[in-house]
Amino acid sequence: MRKLIAPTAVLLVLECSVALASPGPGAHFIENWDLDGNGQVTVEEARERRGDVFASFDANEDDILDAEEYELFDEARALDQAENEPQGQGRGHGWGNRNPANGMRLEVNDNDGDGKVSKSEFLGNADAWIEMIDRNGDGVVTRADFGPRKGQ
Repeated sequence: MRKLIAPTAVLLVLECSVALASPGPGAHFIENWDLDGNGQVTVEEARERRGDVFASFDANEDDILDAEEYELFDEARALDQAENEPQGQGRGHGWGNRNPANGMRLEVNDNDGDGKVSKSEFLGNADAWIEMIDRNGDGVVTRADFGPRKGQ
């Protein structure tokens, strides 16, 4: 059985990829989720990256994130967001339910309501997650999908 990965270890991996990101709304998200570096996050990239994230927290490799594993996942996400999101961005300030972190919550991914999240549930929710973040409806997420709307 694999040991649970400490949230700080996962964050170190994320921080390495963010070191060169320019600041501002969406920079941290794009840097972490845009796997081919073209400035866009597709559903396919999101699904692949969600698979990586899932594997990082599925300590017993049973393709289920149970309550204990999900608690570590929540802690890591909260710490990552606190350290990397500009003040007022991505934390619900003007974002409402479009905050990408909301699409990672247990209650959003637990499709069958059993209190845990299977790998198929987590990966299967990639489409809805990208759609939620994709403000302009073009099917991909870019930095233009973040921050205040024009005229606000």
